[in-house]
Amino acid sequence: MSSTKIRGRGAQFNPANRFEKLSLEEFKPDEMDYFTEPEEEKKIPTQFFRDDSKSVIAKNDSYDVGFEYSFNPYRGCEHGCVYCYARPSHEFLGFSAGTDFESKIMIKKDAPKLLEAEFNKKSYKPDFIMFSGNTDCYQPIERQLEITRETLKVCLKYRNPVSIITKNALIERDIDILKEMADLGLVSVCLSVTTLDKDLARKMEPRTSSPERRLQVIKKFADAKIPVGVNIAPVIPGLNDEEIPAVLKEASVRGALFAGHIMLRLPYAVKDLFLQWLKTEFPDREKKVINKIKEMRGGKLNESEFGTRFSGKGELAETIHSLFELSCKKYGLNREKTVLRKDLFKKVNNQLEMF
Repeated sequence: MSSTKIRGRGAQFNPANRFEKLSLEEFKPDEMDYFTEPEEEKKIPTQFFRDDSKSVIAKNDSYDVGFEYSFNPYRGCEHGCVYCYARPSHEFLGFSAGTDFESKIMIKKDAPKLLEAEFNKKSYKPDFIMFSGNTDCYQPIERQLEITRETLKVCLKYRNPVSIITKNALIERDIDILKEMADLGLVSVCLSVTTLDKDLARKMEPRTSSPERRLQVIKKFADAKIPVGVNIAPVIPGLNDEEIPAVLKEASVRGALFAGHIMLRLPYAVKDLFLQWLKTEFPDREKKVINKIKEMRGGKLNESEFGTRFSGKGELAETIHSLFELSCKKYGLNREKTVLRKDLFKKVNNQLEMF
């Protein structure tokens, strides 16, 4: 492994892929603008590939996730969060969970049309859709493609409820649509704030909006009467767990109504990526953090068991959960549950719009 650090990326290498590689088609000339020219100090340019999936709604059957439908306009995420549990999913595409995950992004250009077709199916039962269940729907390329924005328009048109979680202040761009949805009880927004330490955030989440910008979004949305909350995910014991009260306080001051938290998960290749990152960025804390993770995971670095995979177990996990609950109570979070309306859903006769 090279000792030269790759700037602007969370992962620093590509671990071996568990699956057979896929062949990818060449870009058409009119799609070359989906490539982002790298900044001078970056060594790996971001490439974008067209995803011709015929469906954009993923149905979830895991009882501990909290939602049934999720919408993912992009596969892979340029934010580059080193701890991202979604990284292994990139291996199914023939890519690596490492630098490929954040530099080779699949885009679903037809997502709005596909979702509209889904809504018009007789079998579709109205329910809230999570934007996004896997990767961030407001990652940098969304500024140009506006796939998420156009899909939100579809949800508003059909009156289908939506929950959004993001680390990117770009969501401010769509406040006009989200305000209209909020007035109908169709949307809730959650900003993921992992730390208030700008330097730590830049190391863990190199291409996300700064913590302060995310807090500014919370205030802007709260002022607009859009239900908004904060999510501390992941909680990394020995690294950011002590910040839980401070993050919740700052979010509450800016108008957040609700809060959540998820313990660090290290499935498959994420484990090796995170451990290498930890050794490089925090050699003085490496052993402490690893030991605390194992303490919450029954002596292992990861566990996939439903019910505990997001929360961990043991005395340390219980202490962190108690700190979270007490802080929420202190700062007035989670007093009431935001319930989105499903009774307003209406199918639209698109045949009339063709003439």
